[in-house]
Amino acid sequence: MATTAQYTAQPILEYAQVTTADTSRTAPTNVVEITAGPNVSPANGVGKRILRVSVCATGTTTAGVIRFFLSLDSGTTDRLLVEKLVPAVTPSTSVSVWRTEVPELVGMILPGGTANKIYATTNNTETFNITVESGLL
Repeated sequence: MATTAQYTAQPILEYAQVTTADTSRTAPTNVVEITAGPNVSPANGVGKRILRVSVCATGTTTAGVIRFFLSLDSGTTDRLLVEKLVPAVTPSTSVSVWRTEVPELVGMILPGGTANKIYATTNNTETFNITVESGLL
């Protein structure tokens, strides 16, 4: 365990959009990269800490799932991290589009090296904006 606190030195805001259906939990093919480790070699004190991940639908949704995968080899091997269930929502002037956060990813530290990535997929052909707030260590 470290004896001194390590704070993020540079804030980072990234966004991506998933749109193409992919129902696989073990070998997804329609993944979208939402974040990657810093573009430096792994070393002590080198990494990217995830501070917040949010998902926001861009319109009507049907019952489905957003899946998040971790890859340590630029996507050759993807491992399921977490699923977020999407309810059926028809937005209007009195109903907001569906939005959620992904607390399961908060605190994860991606080591240095751009081969370390987090990907996302959508179970249904619907559009979701994914925002990742992070910071370099």
